[in-house]
Amino acid sequence: MKENVLDILMYLFENYMDEDEADAPDQESIEAELHAAGFPQSDINKALTWIEGLAEMQSAPMRLGQNTGFALRHYSSVENRKLGLECQGFLIFLEQTGVIDQHLRETIIDRVMALDSDEIDLEQLKWVILMVLFNQPGREEAYVWMEELIFDESRGYLH
Repeated sequence: MKENVLDILMYLFENYMDEDEADAPDQESIEAELHAAGFPQSDINKALTWIEGLAEMQSAPMRLGQNTGFALRHYSSVENRKLGLECQGFLIFLEQTGVIDQHLRETIIDRVMALDSDEIDLEQLKWVILMVLFNQPGREEAYVWMEELIFDESRGYLH
């Protein structure tokens, strides 16, 4: 499985998430930094395309109705292969607890499917969710909850 694109996204997220838009470096500087860090240009291009896709989804009108309650999501065979049962169960958990809604679930699934890998594990899914939540206005509380979940688990804390 290729993890380079997700590695690049995580690198960018960890290094630039606190940057103000005015202070953020331009795309050429970011590409040069990623190339210097050893990432291949093809993966850098894929990661930047992934980010552009996320921005497009954020600005697109909501395709689903406003939170109409829990809806059963049927996964295609390709989605089933990429998102195993553990990842699908985690998405259901987040939706049932109100961390994400149907629209965010679909955005997350879209961004997972845009990754250049055959399958994704739960840890990788959590990072994708964190990146999606970070880019959603009004989801600050859900973002903080997800961030604490990721970083507390990486430190070995159990709640």
